[in-house]
Amino acid sequence: MQANHAIELVIQPRPTDLGNFEVHRVLPHAKRRMVGPFVFFDHMGPAQFDAGQGVNVRPHPHIGLATVTYLFEGEMHHRDTLGSDQLITPGAVNWMTAGQGIAHSERTRPEVMAHPHPVHGLQSWVALPKEHEETAPAFFHHGSADLPEFTVNGVRLKLICGRAWGEEAPVQVFSPIFYADANMPAGSTLRLPADYIDRAAHVGMGEIQIGGTRLSPTQMAVFNAGEVVEICALQDSRVMLLGGEPLGEPRFVWWNFVSSSKDRIVQAQQDWQAGKFGLIPGDDKEFIPLPDKPL
Repeated sequence: MQANHAIELVIQPRPTDLGNFEVHRVLPHAKRRMVGPFVFFDHMGPAQFDAGQGVNVRPHPHIGLATVTYLFEGEMHHRDTLGSDQLITPGAVNWMTAGQGIAHSERTRPEVMAHPHPVHGLQSWVALPKEHEETAPAFFHHGSADLPEFTVNGVRLKLICGRAWGEEAPVQVFSPIFYADANMPAGSTLRLPADYIDRAAHVGMGEIQIGGTRLSPTQMAVFNAGEVVEICALQDSRVMLLGGEPLGEPRFVWWNFVSSSKDRIVQAQQDWQAGKFGLIPGDDKEFIPLPDKPL
């Protein structure tokens, strides 16, 4: 097994308590703003909601990125200004390209809120290359059965997006990227492909070891380029493997906006205040106001 110099950084995110719902913000981090094109990574839960409670993210806007929602447990109801109306369940992928601008909401359906229910999953943002930042907004749903599943050294892998291990997911992407869900039985090992400059492993469940370093749920290890990375599962584990090629230009992140230009973010602020993102069919009665914070 490789020495610890394979690891550039271990990120220990701080939890944010949203009542009965805890979120760990992994990216951006003070020492690592991005991993490949991944500019934002949240670990949601695991949470067990009582009847009458749930996730209710009111309509809010995005530019310059694609959102990727992936669940381990539970469900979420997505709506957006394109008219998309999609339920996401474990193992499926919701990929929303914001591009020049889109607004969406993610909520728990009333019929689910009527009973106790769990939610556990990941929300990530993929920054778009400069030449695609103003692409037309789009939404794509890929069911669990549509995504490549294969076994490597006894580890069951599902490729969420991009290319890795000789497989390619059907999700439309705009730069070299990989994102995979690895189900690792206790005692199994998996070598991470060296195809990309930026690579990371995030523990969803269980416990893993890389060299002499142990990682527990919500922690992410970011790896040095070119190093051999071998992951060992100390118990049955769910590990998210991600990365890709760096975009080159720095990205500014303000609230839900990502751009290579501060002026573009200012324009997005003005557009949201002026109602130019449009309304979401079926969810047009409320919205999240623009926060009062510096750019």
